[in-house]
Amino acid sequence: MKPGASAAERTAYGKSRRESVSRAAHANLQPKERGFDPLVALRSSEEGRVPALLPVKYGRMKASPFAFFRGAAAVMAADLGRLPNSGLLAQLCGDAHVQNLGSFATPDGKLVFDLNDFDESIRGPFEWDLKRMAASIVLAGGESGHDRAGAKSAAEAFAGRYCRAIGEFSRQPILEVARHSIHREKRVRPIHAALRQSQRGNPRDLIEKLTEPNLRGRPHFRDAKPVLWRIRGAKARLILDSLAEYRENLAPERRHLFDLFHPVDVGFKVVGTGSVGLRDYVALFEGNSPGDPMFLQIKQEAPSVYARYLPEETHPHQGRRTAEGQRAIQPISDLLLGWTTIGQEQYLVRQLNDHKGSIDLQRLRGDGLESLALVAGELLARGHARSGDACAISGYIGAGAKFVKALRDFACEYADQTVADYAVFVAAIKSAKIKAAA
Repeated sequence: MKPGASAAERTAYGKSRRESVSRAAHANLQPKERGFDPLVALRSSEEGRVPALLPVKYGRMKASPFAFFRGAAAVMAADLGRLPNSGLLAQLCGDAHVQNLGSFATPDGKLVFDLNDFDESIRGPFEWDLKRMAASIVLAGGESGHDRAGAKSAAEAFAGRYCRAIGEFSRQPILEVARHSIHREKRVRPIHAALRQSQRGNPRDLIEKLTEPNLRGRPHFRDAKPVLWRIRGAKARLILDSLAEYRENLAPERRHLFDLFHPVDVGFKVVGTGSVGLRDYVALFEGNSPGDPMFLQIKQEAPSVYARYLPEETHPHQGRRTAEGQRAIQPISDLLLGWTTIGQEQYLVRQLNDHKGSIDLQRLRGDGLESLALVAGELLARGHARSGDACAISGYIGAGAKFVKALRDFACEYADQTVADYAVFVAAIKSAKIKAAA
């Protein structure tokens, strides 16, 4: 669509995309046309990672089919990339699943609940986020004690809420949609628990969790291999020196705030599941006093797993891709979000948030799964409305029933495919084709 097209023209364009890919077609995974080995697809993301940490990643993925799914975004990208798509683009979260939803403190101190992982963020077909989130809901349902009918119902509720929300956003003022956010959503138990977890957090928590006092009583990072250790000497200086590039891409008022802190220590921290193996440095800074700590996370970013299926999307700096993807999706992002380069690797830089709460799968029992699914649908719709075209997407979806059914059925089929891939993965570990830490 040309810039400046009216809402009616954009809606009509979205509707016309059904002629290329029908809404019902999104139900079809077409597993017999899968021309790749899932283990080869999985291991394609190993390039650039620290080899010694890969067994840690695979050990975490071995825990369950859902844990495997979390670490296997490259496998799902290969599936989505071979299927027909709507051609309606938005900024994708990229790794949309229920445990990449969480709460955190915004720059003004308020607690919000939102998407919180953008390592795979890229502009792509809007439905790719929906298919990944819907499949995660079915898998998380199985892990939290729901039967297939309950998990299927939650996936349907998620898709339905997305369709309703994107329709609502298409009729609202654009800037009003851009500001839409969820704050203390006390009616949803899993979210309320995450918000309470965030509320209790403070900078001292990270000091106690990640550091210990040295002989002079000053904090430095613990040596707790294989998940946390100190970086010393020339390597530590190299990491801190890289922040000069980061400083230059901050807005002037944020650069001023950063300049008021001075560095104290540097460490290496193993995080997440899909990110394990990528270099993840943490730097401790001090502001006005020892009681004014700040942690920066300096996290290596590889190309998005979707990049090979979106050849028109080129990004010379992967840290910048991640930061700008987050800013496009979220109404309120980290005050100190930026990027830098260390040697040949590219990094995202952000605050390691002390006020952070995560989703506990055990709190998804009963109506918790469906309640969370409804919020996930609204959040993805808001992100796509901010970064894509709500009118075009709404025009494509229409009344929603066909699209909702297709997403629900795809989610169930992809969950079953993930269970099958997980079995192949576990067998490869048992036969020593893949090394996984205990």
